[in-house]
Amino acid sequence: MKTRSTYRCTECGGESLRWAGQCPTCGEWNTLVEEMAAPKVSAAKGAGAVRRKAGASAYGEGGQVRETPRLRDVQGAESHRLATGIAEFDFVLGGGVVPGAMVLVGGEPGIGKSTILLQVAARLEAAGHPALYVSGEESPLQVKLRADRLAPEAGAVQLLGETNLETILATAATVRPAVMVVDSIQTVFTGDLEGAPGNVGQVRECAARLMRFAKESGTAVFVVGHVTKGGGIAGPKTLEHIVDTVLYFEGEGTADHRVLRATKNRFGSVDEIGVFRMTVRGLEAVDNPSALFLAERSDARASGSAVTCLLEGTRPMLLEVQGLAAKAGFGTPQRVSTGYDARRLALLLAVLDKRAGLSFAQLDVFLNVVGGVRMQEPAGDLAVAAALASSVYDRALPADAVFIGEVGLAGEIRAVSQAERRLAEAEKMGMKVAYVSERSVPRRAPRSLTVRGVPDLGVLFRELFR
Repeated sequence: MKTRSTYRCTECGGESLRWAGQCPTCGEWNTLVEEMAAPKVSAAKGAGAVRRKAGASAYGEGGQVRETPRLRDVQGAESHRLATGIAEFDFVLGGGVVPGAMVLVGGEPGIGKSTILLQVAARLEAAGHPALYVSGEESPLQVKLRADRLAPEAGAVQLLGETNLETILATAATVRPAVMVVDSIQTVFTGDLEGAPGNVGQVRECAARLMRFAKESGTAVFVVGHVTKGGGIAGPKTLEHIVDTVLYFEGEGTADHRVLRATKNRFGSVDEIGVFRMTVRGLEAVDNPSALFLAERSDARASGSAVTCLLEGTRPMLLEVQGLAAKAGFGTPQRVSTGYDARRLALLLAVLDKRAGLSFAQLDVFLNVVGGVRMQEPAGDLAVAAALASSVYDRALPADAVFIGEVGLAGEIRAVSQAERRLAEAEKMGMKVAYVSERSVPRRAPRSLTVRGVPDLGVLFRELFR
């Protein structure tokens, strides 16, 4: 059946036969994007004419009655996963690459998306699983030069320099690889749409066809997606709903490590992270992230430094939080945070002022989560409060202390989930004292870790600073 092009508004979903600068339905500007649509089948005249046809249902024609088995009667087993040999990458995916899955890998330019996928393709090829690398941004020579520098074992990977989707799918159907990498989805286009590569209609249609190919052929498809200024995947938000797994690369481009986070995973846990180090031989997995993030912690015991333990997916990880409160030079005091939500910081400053008597009205406040990691869960609130109080009093916190807890508006310290796993990680990293909520004190304390339950910030600060 021949397809036709329509234009749909990204705001209200209204449909138009031709492009216009303003949506005729909602009045928004520059929201009409091209998409493919099958022509509507001409209906019989009159609503009753359809029902009068022999065998026609009141709900329309063309449908079939299908069997509806019970869930307990469904037969089959999960497909065998393909191990890439990169432990952190397999961990984030949930145990390896699932055949027929489609994975979207996003991140800022130069953070290592193409590097890690080229290494994955090389490892799978070496393990006997054919890999096809489709490059739409770099020439075959450029890919080869990068492979010679970062992944010398990638010489056996099949390479295709193409941006036409129909050619890519035809080649993949002939080669029949176990894994196909498309770098990137914004450069691929289909001739069925008139829009330029990278627009919303092209990205959505190409992603949908790649997903259909993955499910029908059993080939695992990795797609590289660019990131916008706002930090999201470029293109429609439906792109993330189409794929099975969404992986984001985090971290500063100047740092020597990268964090790979799973924000969506139909075959494993969400919010799992893998830590990699950028070396001259490409990205190398870090087996102990806590040791990496605490490796450069100063032993001089300067004020404003505290350690907390976050739970990223199922993995506990120790991080250092640095706070600095300095006298404001002029005007409105600054509030600068890196890796920590600015609104959450404003809330904690208000709690410290109201409940603990620490006024920041005339102080500039700077907060940094070391390592470029984003602190998303509230378990690090207690470490942030302790670091800021340490900077105000200019007294160092114990170097072997860890602070785990959520701070409420009344200044109370609330319990966090899976406290025992966090305490076990702190003990493994050599910590001696843990300050937690009274409800988080375990019945059986760790051997070499003293766990102290504190009810609120006032009690904590009196114990720390006397």
